[in-house]
Amino acid sequence: MDLDNFQLRIMDFEQRLRPIADRPVDITKPGWGARLAQSPPPLDEAGVRGEAELLLEELISFYQVCAADNRHAVRKLFEENRAFAWAASLPFDPTTQESFQRHLVLFSMKDQGRDSRDALLWLQDLCRKARSAGVSTTPVLKVVAELSSDRNKYGMGSTKEMLLQVC
Repeated sequence: MDLDNFQLRIMDFEQRLRPIADRPVDITKPGWGARLAQSPPPLDEAGVRGEAELLLEELISFYQVCAADNRHAVRKLFEENRAFAWAASLPFDPTTQESFQRHLVLFSMKDQGRDSRDALLWLQDLCRKARSAGVSTTPVLKVVAELSSDRNKYGMGSTKEMLLQVC
Protein backbone atom coordinates (compact mmCIF):
# COMPACT_ATOMS: atom_id res chain seq x y z
CA MET A 1 0.00 0.00 0.00
CA ASP A 2 1.12 3.52 -0.64
CA LEU A 3 0.22 6.83 0.93
CA ASP A 4 -1.59 8.13 -2.16
CA ASN A 5 -3.95 5.15 -2.05
CA PHE A 6 -4.59 5.70 1.66
CA GLN A 7 -5.22 9.38 1.06
CA LEU A 8 -7.77 8.78 -1.70
CA ARG A 9 -9.66 6.23 0.37
CA ILE A 10 -9.65 8.42 3.49
CA MET A 11 -10.89 11.40 1.47
CA ASP A 12 -13.79 9.28 0.19
CA PHE A 13 -14.75 8.35 3.75
CA GLU A 14 -14.31 11.96 4.81
CA GLN A 15 -16.95 13.06 2.28
CA ARG A 16 -19.40 10.40 3.44
CA LEU A 17 -18.84 11.01 7.15
CA ARG A 18 -18.66 14.81 7.14
CA PRO A 19 -22.47 15.40 7.23
CA ILE A 20 -22.74 13.10 10.24
CA ALA A 21 -19.78 14.65 12.04
CA ASP A 22 -21.06 18.17 11.40
CA ARG A 23 -24.66 17.47 12.41
CA PRO A 24 -25.54 19.83 15.27
CA VAL A 25 -26.61 18.45 18.63
CA ASP A 26 -29.03 20.65 20.55
CA ILE A 27 -28.00 20.14 24.16
CA THR A 28 -30.83 22.42 25.33
CA LYS A 29 -33.49 19.82 24.40
CA PRO A 30 -34.35 17.34 27.15
CA GLY A 31 -33.09 13.82 26.48
CA TRP A 32 -30.39 14.90 24.04
CA GLY A 33 -27.82 12.58 25.62
CA ALA A 34 -30.07 9.53 25.39
CA ARG A 35 -30.92 10.29 21.76
CA LEU A 36 -27.24 10.66 20.96
CA ALA A 37 -26.36 7.40 22.70
CA GLN A 38 -29.12 5.56 20.81
CA SER A 39 -28.07 6.82 17.39
CA PRO A 40 -26.11 4.37 15.26
CA PRO A 41 -22.31 4.61 15.20
CA PRO A 42 -21.16 6.97 12.42
CA LEU A 43 -19.54 4.20 10.35
CA ASP A 44 -22.82 2.27 10.39
CA GLU A 45 -24.95 5.33 9.64
CA ALA A 46 -22.77 6.12 6.62
CA GLY A 47 -22.85 2.46 5.52
CA VAL A 48 -19.07 2.20 5.40
CA ARG A 49 -18.12 0.08 8.42
CA GLY A 50 -16.63 -2.86 6.50
CA GLU A 51 -14.61 -0.72 4.13
CA ALA A 52 -13.43 1.61 6.90
CA GLU A 53 -12.37 -1.26 9.16
CA LEU A 54 -10.41 -2.82 6.29
CA LEU A 55 -8.67 0.51 5.68
CA LEU A 56 -7.87 0.88 9.38
CA GLU A 57 -6.33 -2.60 9.48
CA GLU A 58 -4.18 -1.75 6.45
CA LEU A 59 -3.15 1.58 7.98
CA ILE A 60 -2.30 -0.04 11.33
CA SER A 61 -0.13 -2.68 9.61
CA PHE A 62 1.59 -0.05 7.46
CA TYR A 63 2.16 2.36 10.36
CA GLN A 64 3.92 -0.28 12.46
CA VAL A 65 6.58 -1.03 9.83
CA CYS A 66 7.00 2.18 7.82
CA ALA A 67 9.61 4.91 8.19
CA ALA A 68 9.12 7.90 10.48
CA ASP A 69 8.28 10.26 7.62
CA ASN A 70 5.49 7.94 6.47
CA ARG A 71 4.10 7.72 10.02
CA HIS A 72 4.10 11.53 10.10
CA ALA A 73 2.19 11.52 6.79
CA VAL A 74 -0.42 9.11 8.19
CA ARG A 75 -0.90 11.32 11.25
CA LYS A 76 -1.31 14.29 8.91
CA LEU A 77 -4.03 12.43 6.98
CA PHE A 78 -5.93 11.93 10.24
CA GLU A 79 -5.44 15.59 11.16
CA GLU A 80 -6.66 16.84 7.78
CA ASN A 81 -9.65 14.49 7.59
CA ARG A 82 -11.28 15.17 10.93
CA ALA A 83 -14.64 13.46 10.21
CA PHE A 84 -12.86 10.25 9.26
CA ALA A 85 -10.55 10.51 12.27
CA TRP A 86 -13.54 11.14 14.57
CA ALA A 87 -15.42 8.09 13.26
CA ALA A 88 -12.48 5.71 12.86
CA SER A 89 -12.79 2.95 15.44
CA LEU A 90 -11.98 -0.69 15.89
CA PRO A 91 -14.77 -3.25 16.37
CA PHE A 92 -13.14 -5.05 19.29
CA ASP A 93 -12.03 -4.29 22.84
CA PRO A 94 -8.35 -4.20 23.86
CA THR A 95 -8.52 -7.53 25.70
CA THR A 96 -5.44 -9.23 24.26
CA GLN A 97 -1.92 -7.96 23.73
CA GLU A 98 -2.49 -7.84 19.97
CA SER A 99 -5.85 -6.05 20.16
CA PHE A 100 -4.47 -3.62 22.74
CA GLN A 101 -1.55 -2.83 20.43
CA ARG A 102 -3.89 -2.21 17.49
CA HIS A 103 -5.92 0.23 19.58
CA LEU A 104 -2.74 2.00 20.68
CA VAL A 105 -1.51 2.27 17.09
CA LEU A 106 -4.83 3.89 16.16
CA PHE A 107 -4.35 6.21 19.15
CA SER A 108 -0.87 7.05 17.82
CA MET A 109 -2.19 7.70 14.30
CA LYS A 110 -4.89 10.03 15.62
CA ASP A 111 -2.13 11.87 17.55
CA GLN A 112 -4.46 13.35 20.20
CA GLY A 113 -7.03 14.44 17.63
CA ARG A 114 -8.44 17.86 18.39
CA ASP A 115 -8.26 17.65 22.18
CA SER A 116 -5.50 16.14 24.29
CA ARG A 117 -7.85 15.83 27.29
CA ASP A 118 -10.18 13.53 25.33
CA ALA A 119 -7.16 11.62 24.05
CA LEU A 120 -5.85 11.07 27.56
CA LEU A 121 -9.25 9.81 28.75
CA TRP A 122 -9.40 7.43 25.77
CA LEU A 123 -5.89 6.15 26.52
CA GLN A 124 -6.70 5.61 30.19
CA ASP A 125 -9.86 3.70 29.23
CA LEU A 126 -7.90 1.48 26.81
CA CYS A 127 -5.35 0.70 29.52
CA ARG A 128 -8.03 -0.01 32.11
CA LYS A 129 -9.83 -2.45 29.80
CA ALA A 130 -6.58 -4.18 28.81
CA ARG A 131 -5.40 -4.53 32.41
CA SER A 132 -8.81 -5.86 33.47
CA ALA A 133 -8.40 -8.57 30.81
CA GLY A 134 -4.95 -9.47 32.16
CA VAL A 135 -2.89 -7.80 29.42
CA SER A 136 0.60 -6.69 30.38
CA THR A 137 0.28 -3.13 29.11
CA THR A 138 3.70 -1.58 29.76
CA PRO A 139 5.66 -3.39 27.02
CA VAL A 140 3.00 -2.59 24.42
CA LEU A 141 2.81 1.07 25.48
CA LYS A 142 6.59 1.36 25.08
CA VAL A 143 6.56 -0.21 21.60
CA VAL A 144 3.82 2.10 20.34
CA ALA A 145 5.41 5.14 22.02
CA GLU A 146 8.44 4.60 19.77
CA LEU A 147 6.18 4.94 16.73
CA SER A 148 4.44 8.05 18.01
CA SER A 149 4.88 11.77 17.61
CA ASP A 150 7.03 13.66 20.09
CA ARG A 151 5.39 16.98 19.19
CA ASN A 152 3.59 18.69 22.08
CA LYS A 153 0.54 19.83 20.12
CA TYR A 154 -1.62 21.28 22.89
CA GLY A 155 0.70 21.88 25.83
CA MET A 156 -0.19 18.64 27.64
CA GLY A 157 2.69 16.59 26.27
CA SER A 158 3.23 14.66 23.09
CA THR A 159 1.47 11.42 22.19
CA LYS A 160 4.75 9.63 22.83
CA GLU A 161 4.96 11.17 26.32
CA MET A 162 1.34 10.26 27.06
CA LEU A 163 1.97 6.63 26.21
CA LEU A 164 5.12 6.49 28.32
CA GLN A 165 3.52 8.25 31.28
CA VAL A 166 0.59 5.82 31.33
CA CYS A 167 3.18 3.05 31.77
